[in-house]
Amino acid sequence: MSDYSDLDKKQDMSVLHSMGYAQELERRMSQFSNFAVSFSIICILSGGINSLAQATAGAGGAAIGIGWPLGCFISFVFAVAMAQISSAYPTAGGLYHWGSILGNRFTGWLTAWFNLLGLVTVLGAINVGTYYFFMGSFGTPYFALEDTITTRIVFLAIITGAQALVNHMGIGLTAKLTDFSGYLIFATAILLALVCLTAADSYDIARLFTFSNYSGEAGGNVWPETSGTWVFLLGLLLPIYTITGYDASAHTSEETVKAAHSVPRGMVSSVLWSALFGYIMLCSFVLMIPNMDEAAKQGWNVFFWAMDAQVSPIIKDILYLAILVSQWLCGLATVTSVSRMIFAFSRDGGLPASKALAKVSPNYRTPVAAIWTGSILSVLFVWFTSLDFMKVGETPVYTIVVSCTVIFLFFSFAIPITLGLFAWGTSKWDKMGPWNLGEAMFKLFAVLSIIAMVLIFILGVQPPNDPALYVTVGFLVLTGVIWFGLERRRFRGPPIGDEVARRQAEIAAAEKAVGQI
Repeated sequence: MSDYSDLDKKQDMSVLHSMGYAQELERRMSQFSNFAVSFSIICILSGGINSLAQATAGAGGAAIGIGWPLGCFISFVFAVAMAQISSAYPTAGGLYHWGSILGNRFTGWLTAWFNLLGLVTVLGAINVGTYYFFMGSFGTPYFALEDTITTRIVFLAIITGAQALVNHMGIGLTAKLTDFSGYLIFATAILLALVCLTAADSYDIARLFTFSNYSGEAGGNVWPETSGTWVFLLGLLLPIYTITGYDASAHTSEETVKAAHSVPRGMVSSVLWSALFGYIMLCSFVLMIPNMDEAAKQGWNVFFWAMDAQVSPIIKDILYLAILVSQWLCGLATVTSVSRMIFAFSRDGGLPASKALAKVSPNYRTPVAAIWTGSILSVLFVWFTSLDFMKVGETPVYTIVVSCTVIFLFFSFAIPITLGLFAWGTSKWDKMGPWNLGEAMFKLFAVLSIIAMVLIFILGVQPPNDPALYVTVGFLVLTGVIWFGLERRRFRGPPIGDEVARRQAEIAAAEKAVGQI
């Protein structure tokens, strides 16, 4: 990159060395690429479409017109607070390091496990969403495929394997595809909005601000029957679930040029642009719907129902193909994120077989074992939780765990943010990065993040996903047992203080092994 000078490179490496790590991964991601990897994981064409029924079968039009910007703001406060920390500590697996540096070994270890579990399961959830979109758009209409466990797992194995293979081959190729993904999402969202507005019978703008209550049978039983206020709050899970994954900018810090500047900007801008284009796209879709009561009855099939009713087959299929490619690229970027988290945690001995998982290929400059491990685990997660006997009452375990995914991810965001609230100005955090909000503003966003975390947890454990409460509490108990029974004595955490200086020889050897020096 022409604007990446030797001085910039030296500064990036100096920051990394100051935290006790070698430049093993290759810095090939521009500021736009760092933005694009988070924008691709957020992917309004994935969560925004596949989870659309949480709004249309809940509070109706107001769930989009009012609920979408409100839910996006909840994600935004996390992104802003995390951006402040990421500028000071731009490392792969960022949240784990932030939790350790701003807190202690335990808080770092806990952050890592919440983030890792969330990333592995969200990769599975994203690719399952791609599978169901494929089945609704092409699989069943054109190939007469039936939704069986075998079909689902074979499909997931193929697309996840392809995503892992691209990541295996180097960050250069991955960055080019995620850059393309960024442009594709922008273009497809605009095209979908234009098609919806063109196909609309009329423009009933008031629909976007009209509260309804489609809980129960009126909304295809997407939500159990409840009050209008509560079903509107539950609809906030659509934007909250969609606008997540922006921690990918932090996870790819060590592969991003001018990371202390680029990472926070990539994180915040990915949320803002996703919120804006998602709002335009979804409002246009709501205006196209011929009848809101009938749309609500469709439940999870509302997108395909409305497109079939209003859009010509050729245009519809072109849009479906673009959306399907965007969703696959969303999974591609998620593999990048989860593999860097595995790599970073393993680099400090946080996982079984850490030595192998932390190894970087000298040819491709990627953590190959971490890439394939995260990908395989995501497919196994979907397979195991999809088995017929894996149910709690009438609710599949897969659905419950996906609900937990949102909780786990936001917990992993909230821990370092909360620690930063108290660490600001102390010896643990006395030097800010170049992207600096100032103490008052950061603390405001930190407090808002904590309040938002409470809301997300409450919403995430409501029926039909109420067993998620027991899964979350059970995981907390299990992590406590593992920490106090084993990891407290074994796990050393990231290098801090004098340990950084003692690692100089190891840093030089690691960089030499991958051809960095």
